[in-house]
Amino acid sequence: MTSTGDGAASARAEVRGLIAGKGHAVEAARLVIVRLERVFAEGTLKRTPELDRALRDLSLVLAGEEGTALGGKSPEAARLILRAVDRALDEA
Repeated sequence: MTSTGDGAASARAEVRGLIAGKGHAVEAARLVIVRLERVFAEGTLKRTPELDRALRDLSLVLAGEEGTALGGKSPEAARLILRAVDRALDEA
């Protein structure tokens, strides 16, 4: 069941704004993770398997950005995963 109400709609809009914002995709990924974890903890949005998977993938991208071997592909990977987050938000 999808989260409803003004708070849920506002949280989705805020996360989508972070995704669509100008700037580095890896920084957007960091901001999206923080915001989603907060709205999950508050109960504003519910966790879904798709969002959990995307958050784990974003965490791997961020780890790669900090020195593990993703071969400079972190921004591309972050953009791809953020698009998946955007699609999955409607089910949260």
